[in-house]
Amino acid sequence: MSSDEIIESSADARFDAIRPYRDEEVPQVISRILSDESFLSSIVRFQFKRFKLLGPVIRPFVSYKLRRKFAHVTTVAAFQDYVAKFMENMIKTTTDGVSFEGFDKLKRDQGYLFISNHRDIALDPAFIDFGLHSAGLDTVRIAIGDNLLKTQLATDLMKLNQSFVVDRSSKGRELLNSLSNLSDYIRLSLSEGHSIWIAQREGRAKDGNDLTDPAILKMFHLAGRKQKIPFGEYIKQLNIVPVAISYEYDPGDADKAHELFMKDRDGTYEKSNLEDIESIVNGIRGYKGRITVRIGDPVTDNFESAEALASYIDSYIHQNYQLYPSNLIAADQTAGVDDRFIKAFNERLERVPAEEQKLVKDYYAKPVENSKRYQ
Repeated sequence: MSSDEIIESSADARFDAIRPYRDEEVPQVISRILSDESFLSSIVRFQFKRFKLLGPVIRPFVSYKLRRKFAHVTTVAAFQDYVAKFMENMIKTTTDGVSFEGFDKLKRDQGYLFISNHRDIALDPAFIDFGLHSAGLDTVRIAIGDNLLKTQLATDLMKLNQSFVVDRSSKGRELLNSLSNLSDYIRLSLSEGHSIWIAQREGRAKDGNDLTDPAILKMFHLAGRKQKIPFGEYIKQLNIVPVAISYEYDPGDADKAHELFMKDRDGTYEKSNLEDIESIVNGIRGYKGRITVRIGDPVTDNFESAEALASYIDSYIHQNYQLYPSNLIAADQTAGVDDRFIKAFNERLERVPAEEQKLVKDYYAKPVENSKRYQ
């Protein structure tokens, strides 16, 4: 190799604005997080609800305890170990169990591009990460929209957990350049053995209809176009793995229905500055029932277009979405369903405003409708 040959890497400076944090940055980032007053106040409100008036007194104590707890966390891997323990506790306290299927097929030191349906901002990639971690495999680099990074605290927490940034705010030529840079970052990450998670579409499926946006697949190919590699040939190099994530109950179901209702009524819906963060918190703390995470085989067929590949990913997700009693009840398929499940679903539905109940019911019924296409 000649001395002037450039070796491309996902660690190149041109990716500094979007990449996750590196090991050498971890201590400073954690120190910044544990000095953030809004973060400490949130911890106090969560852990000491009965003593909320004593927040200013309790905060220094909480800061001290957290600094001691995180003193040994000096690498991304160490932080991920902490996240795994948090996930174990979250699974025990807010679910009735999680099933992971297909992870035994994955190879070590191989980069995979996981594309999943999108129901929860934080939990979708977190469950995939937990499945990988439990199987002794490296966790994923997580694609998140820049709309989630409205504060330094949010940026620090996300990028510390191996998130990289997808530009959703630029326009025109600036956006094209940004997406081209993102495509290069994904290609290089995979070539180095780092797996990637990205949702099949921008934004959660608020209507329960899991559909892949071909524009995301076209973005992947931007790096291939530079090398004049046809779409199908390039896609086979990315080790794309479709993933179906199924939640028996979605803690955000009522909020999604409300957003759809307001859009239909008013023609628009404006989120508050903290709404996405509140969605993350509610998703983590809320009851989820049973959860199934199924991963497919890497894509090896030669798809000639993004639309054809999107249809393939959709078919995997629709056929492998685990239909729970909540889905069958919502679809009025109650034959053989235990009465206690019917009672629980109806009680959940009754907590939603009457004019929004049909939207919640349709949300749970949609996977049943989609699965029928393949019967």
